Amino acid sequence: MSSADGATVASSDIARLAGVGRAAVSNWRRRFPDFPQPAGGSSASPLYALRDVEEWLARHGKPYDITPRDRLWQSLRGSSADLELGDRIGYLGGFLVVLERAPERWKALADQPESVVAGSLVDLLRSVLPEFEGLITDVPDVDAVTIVRLTAQAAERDSGAAVFDFLCERYLEVHSRRHTVTPSWVADLMVSLTGSTGSRVLDPACGLGALLRAGRATGAALVFGQEINLTAARLAVARLLLHGVQPRLAVGDSLRHDAFRGELFEAVICNPPFGERSWGYDDLTTDPRWTYGMPPRSEPELAWLQHCLAHVKPGGHAAILMPAAAAHRRPGRRIRANLLRAGALRAIISLPGWGTTASGTDLWVLCRPDGVDHTHVLLLDATGDRDIIRDIWRSFRADPDADLPGPARSVRIVDLLDEETDLSPARHVAAKPAHAGVAFRPARTRLYTAARTLADTLPDLSAPVPAEPQPTTSVAELAKAGALSIRQAPMGMLTDGGGLPVLTARDVRLDRPPSGAADIAPGIIELRRGDVVALPPGRHSAVRVLSEDGMLLGPHLLLFRVDPQRLDPYFLAGFIRIAQAARTSSGSARADLHRARLLQLSIDAQHEYAQAFQTLSAFQRSAREAAELAESLVSLGFAGLADGSLRPARSSA
Repeated sequence: MSSADGATVASSDIARLAGVGRAAVSNWRRRFPDFPQPAGGSSASPLYALRDVEEWLARHGKPYDITPRDRLWQSLRGSSADLELGDRIGYLGGFLVVLERAPERWKALADQPESVVAGSLVDLLRSVLPEFEGLITDVPDVDAVTIVRLTAQAAERDSGAAVFDFLCERYLEVHSRRHTVTPSWVADLMVSLTGSTGSRVLDPACGLGALLRAGRATGAALVFGQEINLTAARLAVARLLLHGVQPRLAVGDSLRHDAFRGELFEAVICNPPFGERSWGYDDLTTDPRWTYGMPPRSEPELAWLQHCLAHVKPGGHAAILMPAAAAHRRPGRRIRANLLRAGALRAIISLPGWGTTASGTDLWVLCRPDGVDHTHVLLLDATGDRDIIRDIWRSFRADPDADLPGPARSVRIVDLLDEETDLSPARHVAAKPAHAGVAFRPARTRLYTAARTLADTLPDLSAPVPAEPQPTTSVAELAKAGALSIRQAPMGMLTDGGGLPVLTARDVRLDRPPSGAADIAPGIIELRRGDVVALPPGRHSAVRVLSEDGMLLGPHLLLFRVDPQRLDPYFLAGFIRIAQAARTSSGSARADLHRARLLQLSIDAQHEYAQAFQTLSAFQRSAREAAELAESLVSLGFAGLADGSLRPARSSA
């Protein structure tokens, strides 16, 4: 069997190719006795022959889209063991670079027999791609030529970068636990806080190159990296080259065998491996990099931190991700204190919603001492809002003595040098002095205004006498009749990088703008004005009618797209909300919104109900805002009376 004939797909792949959710694929497996039998994998993660799946989808009239890069991935997956995927994709990345640099070389070779192509590929890579020197350790066999040809076909339709990004995304879905990929927003943040525009940037644990790519995209002149894992290094070099970044990348252990010993950079950015106990403690006890103290055996992150600082020019900055516990663990208190005394530690920022440890992840910003006397450290708890980080960092740098807004404090270094040297942002932000006396009167005015608005918008509904039962229908019946369609985004969709905003489940639940980002790809759904987006029934429920175009649908959301001539979207959203509330209160979290019931009404009558639903929703938002303002006012009142910044009204005369 050739590699192409052996192409296999998982349930998630079928869902992506057919533009449905994984639940739909599971439903097909149960309902249709002729659904293809597994051709491999395991009982928990079965794999199906792509050819059988294509035939079944066509036979049952299910629309699907298998692009050349899809066919490439499925063939690659079917012909490779999972542990070999990374290496093979890395080599294909190098081949894609060759196609961009010397397409005529491949054109002259493509029509040759498989044995000739297989014997020539290594020489082709070495002659056209000197950056792969030291990264080529395998010789392709004849079967690999089929995959190479499929790669060339995919690159004819899409750019080499797009094909390789697609392969990397699929690979990371399979091996999500083997590789820690820094989200694009974190990478961009780290680069921006170091101010690395026009400078040389180093990442000593570069992984797949996310930080180096961000550094080049934001203006770094040159990027350097080191990576211990050969597979990751090969992937990183190929990806950077395909995105127009010319890296200098070394393979090896940065702590034991520093490839850039003695070199200094304007900025160093790093997401080091957390909790790695075999980091070289016994071999590196007298290493000159330990300027601030010998890192304890249990604190490898403090070794990486000092390694980064050792490569920064005086006055330059380093940004390094650290486990939250590193800010307060007892073994590291001496090094933390020395960093403070030297003025090397500038900020610790707790990041939201991402990390590889249960305690969370902090971003430490450091500066190589250059004679400037730093007296304060920024401690920022940004777990609730990542968008405030850059503005607060700029405010802190402009005036370290200023009182910072929100969950941030500029703390004097001398006040942190105690027995514990606990630098946890949450602890110090919680202790931030309250200015209840100043804030009380404005808060009272806001609550008064909100209360007046609430009274003016009190909804009114009439009760018909006698109340007559009205005919109903279900969402599923409306879908069957063509009044609406129901879709889901691919469950494995990545939402941390791309050019278009993604509406996530959390965005819908918190009623906020889209916070994700992605690019158009197979299975990705573009949202339109008037679309109804809902969370499935469960512990959290929410529904939203979109008022604008230009967003993508995120995973874990249901899209209901209506025919506006037959169904009012706000009318539908009101009944979906009713169904969500009923399922949640009954405890049936697995219930299906397809069964939600709604009244059978003319479109004009639907508009009237839709207006009533919108009025109720607006009133609820106003009521919640007033309740939050009331809670804040009461808290300020108690705090002000306790600290003396407020007095009872009679005593103020």
